[in-house]
Amino acid sequence: MLQALLILTAGAGPAPGAPCLPFPEEPRTAHNTPNVPHQGWAEGQGSLPPHRSGHTPCPSLPAVQCPWPTWRWRVAGTGHPLSCSTGSLAAMATSRRWPRHWYAVVAARQVLTVDARNHGSSPHSPVMTYEAMSLDVQHLLSRLGINKCILVGHSMGGKTAMTLALQRPDLVERLISVDISPGSTAPVSEFSAYISAMKEVKVPVGLSRSAARQLADDQLQPVVKLPQLRQFLLTNLVEVEGRYVWRVNLEAISRHLADIMNFPVFHKPYPGPALFLGGSDSPYISSRDYPEIQRLFPKAEIQYIKGAGHIVHQDKFEEFITAVLNFLPQL
Repeated sequence: MLQALLILTAGAGPAPGAPCLPFPEEPRTAHNTPNVPHQGWAEGQGSLPPHRSGHTPCPSLPAVQCPWPTWRWRVAGTGHPLSCSTGSLAAMATSRRWPRHWYAVVAARQVLTVDARNHGSSPHSPVMTYEAMSLDVQHLLSRLGINKCILVGHSMGGKTAMTLALQRPDLVERLISVDISPGSTAPVSEFSAYISAMKEVKVPVGLSRSAARQLADDQLQPVVKLPQLRQFLLTNLVEVEGRYVWRVNLEAISRHLADIMNFPVFHKPYPGPALFLGGSDSPYISSRDYPEIQRLFPKAEIQYIKGAGHIVHQDKFEEFITAVLNFLPQL
């Protein structure tokens, strides 16, 4: 039995030769697609999947003639599909290490990792809502012929996975939301302050990569206190034509902070199994979130990994993998 594990990442790129699919909202223009090199990654043009009953309809634009920007994905393994997504501002290096571990421990499954729009090597788009990101994944699943998958998402990726499960429960066999609930994160998150601090970073041209990262680290330090979190953010700092820029689309993320911090309104629950896997040292899944989790995900389990913060899979990787594998169905 084919089991797809879909990893909705914010920074992992595809395997060499993997095709890439388009965003449906806007045509490609010189100002909305960053000139960032993607060595060894194929860039392709995809058409929209056919409209299906119950499926959020695609925009009524010509599928062949629209030069939409492409987004990045990669597949490893040939087993049952699983999809995973990391959170907003997840770095290329961090999210690439995560899928490589997955490939080693879930070899019997097909692991699909996807860069979120405005992250990693996916192009920039002015639209940054969970509905749009869910539709991105729906397009990919349709294009790959995957009828059902297990979704794993961290932070923003977790909310994207929840949105997809609630919109299209027929596509989702199981759901794993890593350190995020379907509630508002505004009361506990410092995300907006981090975005503002990143936008204020100034790195002169001509510096080596190590010097540029050190300078940016020094500038972030007054706001981003934890060294490991600064290193996490700094993996987004890339050199393009001699200048250091942020790979993530900070402008679009800033404009959609309210959308990212909150969660769409849903009335019909997701009927399948769900795991909410939090870090014991993180405030993102707390007792105040339990009623909404139980309302929208009545079959949910809530677990915490002791000693882990928000980036659970980085802080306590072995414990994280064990918890995920224990939740997955036996093959």
